[in-house]
Amino acid sequence: MATLEIKNLHVSVNTDDGPQEILKGVDLTVRSGEVHAIMGPNGSGKSTLAYSIAGHPKYDVTEGEVLLDGEDILQLSVDERARAGLFLAMQYPVEVPGVSVANFLRTAKTAVDGEAPKLRTWIKDVNAALERMTLDPTFAQRNVNEGFSGGEKKRHEIAQLELLNPKFAVLDETDSGLDIDALRVVSDGVNRFSGQGDRGVLLITHYTRILQYISPDFVHVFVAGRLAETGGRELADQLEAEGYDKYTRAGV
Repeated sequence: MATLEIKNLHVSVNTDDGPQEILKGVDLTVRSGEVHAIMGPNGSGKSTLAYSIAGHPKYDVTEGEVLLDGEDILQLSVDERARAGLFLAMQYPVEVPGVSVANFLRTAKTAVDGEAPKLRTWIKDVNAALERMTLDPTFAQRNVNEGFSGGEKKRHEIAQLELLNPKFAVLDETDSGLDIDALRVVSDGVNRFSGQGDRGVLLITHYTRILQYISPDFVHVFVAGRLAETGGRELADQLEAEGYDKYTRAGV
């Protein structure tokens, strides 16, 4: 069983007024086969958590550890973290002009696996992954995220997830900007990934609508840079009904 352990994680960012602490001691363990949903208001630090795990240079880890199967990945470069089995689906995927989806995916797969996939098999795998995301095979010839709709960007991210097949996926607001049809397609992709039984998911979201299609094992309330409460699916229903007021009022 693979394990992603976040221990007492403190993270700061530099501002005009000096360093500002965003994460204030986060403890969370995700095991293979588990889906964890993190919910919280804007500005609570959810995306900071995702990017800090992935190794974004903007975020300065001042204390704590992030262990992937016992190895502190904070000591690894971004590409080394990916090879160790970590995947980040970004809230706002960036455009990569001049690089086709096909070349991007094959380069990424080669980097993660340490060897290039066999071309004939790979083309079939890519076309199948795109089809599952309701993307036409010609999509592979387009430049990465250039001119993509919001739904295409998110479906492309999940196609990457399926093809790279990491140990753990951190999905930062994968449901953002999706209509109901795209939401179902993306959710199906996440369920296929997590349904393998030996893969873990950390799903960051504002809303409960994606949890109508993806059933989390744990729901965490994230407020002011900390985990304020943990529960099951019923906690998400409570948040939908009551919002985050009781946590923000309490100054958690």
